[in-house]
Amino acid sequence: MTCDLTNPIFTTEAAAVAHLEASRWPQGVTCPLCGADRPKKMEGATQAGMFLCPDCRGKFTVRTGTVWERSHIPLHKWLLATHLMAASKKGISAHQLHRMLGITYKSAWFMAHRIREAMAPAADAGPVGGEGKIVEVDETEIAPSRKTKVLGGRKRSNNKQFVALVERNGKVRSAVIDGRNMSAVRAAVKANIDPASTMHTDGAQFYKGYPLSADRASVDHNKTYVIPADGNKPAVHTNSAEGYFSLVKRGLVGTYHHVSEAHLPRYLAEFDFRMNTRTKLGFNDLTRTAAIVKAAEGKRLTYRQVG
Repeated sequence: MTCDLTNPIFTTEAAAVAHLEASRWPQGVTCPLCGADRPKKMEGATQAGMFLCPDCRGKFTVRTGTVWERSHIPLHKWLLATHLMAASKKGISAHQLHRMLGITYKSAWFMAHRIREAMAPAADAGPVGGEGKIVEVDETEIAPSRKTKVLGGRKRSNNKQFVALVERNGKVRSAVIDGRNMSAVRAAVKANIDPASTMHTDGAQFYKGYPLSADRASVDHNKTYVIPADGNKPAVHTNSAEGYFSLVKRGLVGTYHHVSEAHLPRYLAEFDFRMNTRTKLGFNDLTRTAAIVKAAEGKRLTYRQVG
């Protein structure tokens, strides 16, 4: 299912505000400052979209307490940018948003990072996997820019590493690791995997002799890439993780070109989010955008945090 980009929520501010208010407060407006459920909508052109809480006497809008707070960019442009990022499998650059939305490149760059912040998993998201589920775990590295990605002469000491946990036919969780060493990889895996899972890895030494999950199987890529299923035992491979790495790298190299170490976790959160809301799991462009809008509440990102 696709979304009509001529929809008034993407072109008209009043429609965008009404849409976001209905999404955030489906049971009626509540004050984000104190939780009261009887705020009054204020009148007048200068008070458009503003509510007054009779309990705490605070004023707020649908932006308050979200990634859109204190932004001067119209909400219909925020909605359009969110939809474009949700619908673009390999991402959309800040330069492209700048051209399409008619805002400055600096504003588009900051807007994209705020949307990525909304895409990041919630603090209570829980681990990946579970009893009876297979989680493929693998690690990879990416060059921070195209200049260091030269065949035969890459400055690998400048490359950044991350580990991905890919639940087979399920969700994905990525984590940046500080150096490609055993302790860093193990810590990242332990923090993100359900210990009841069955873990599939390659032949790396990171996971051997360390109880990160209930069961573990590995495949030696020097000999084969898949150990076929045997009876009740499923095939052992890390092909899902390798495929995910390929998608992320095509996006980072082909769309963003340069990703700094400081912002890498947010870019990974963006790719994780789209993978976790892919069509196979019952989402489409519309519901994926709606999920980002809902997740924008309770999150803030200031320029100082990303600058």
